[in-house]
Amino acid sequence: MRNALFATDRFPSLLAVDCAGRPIHWVGWREAVRHYVLQQIAWTVGEPAAAVRGGISASGVRSMVSLHPVIALRGADGGVFEAYTPPVSNPALFARDEYRCMYCGEDLEHHKTLATRDHILPISRGGKNTWENLVTACRACNSRKDDRTPDEAGLRLLAVPYAPNYAEHLVLENRRILADQMAFLAKRVPRSRRRQ
Repeated sequence: MRNALFATDRFPSLLAVDCAGRPIHWVGWREAVRHYVLQQIAWTVGEPAAAVRGGISASGVRSMVSLHPVIALRGADGGVFEAYTPPVSNPALFARDEYRCMYCGEDLEHHKTLATRDHILPISRGGKNTWENLVTACRACNSRKDDRTPDEAGLRLLAVPYAPNYAEHLVLENRRILADQMAFLAKRVPRSRRRQ
C-alpha cells in the first residue's frame, strides 16, 4: 500500500458505486469502514488510498481496514441517478466552465471573485435559471452584456453550455479526486465533453 494515509491524516473521499458501476455518492472514511466491516463491498477499484487502524484484539493483533478509491456497494442502485440533473450552483457552474469567461476567454482561476453567473437569455426576457442558459462570465463581459443577448451585445460564446450528468456532477462537487476515481468517472462522461 503505497502512500497510505492513516487515522491522523486527512482522508480522501471514496467513490461509492453500485455493482453495475453506476456512481452513487462520495463517502467519508467512517462510512466506508462501516461498509467494509459489514461486508457490503462487492468489489473495489485501485490500490488502497487510505488505511484505518482499529483496536488490538485479545491475541495482540491490531485491526486495520484498507480503503480503496472506488467501492461497489451490494444492494445499492445508482440507476436512480441516470436521468438526474444536478441543481445549479455558482461553484459547480464555474467548475463546469473551468473558471473561464465564456465570452472573452479570461482565466478566472486565480481571480475567483471576478467570476459571475450570466444568463444567456436574460431572466427579464424569459430566460430560465438552467444549466443550458447559464455561463461563467468575467465582471467586465457581464456588465457589457447587461440585459441583452450575446448577439445584441456583440459577444460570442466560446462553448455551448450543457447540463452535467451525474458523474460530471460528482467531479464538480469534489475538489480532491484521486486518479482512479477520475478515470472511473470519466468513462461516464459523454465523449464530446471529456477533457483532454
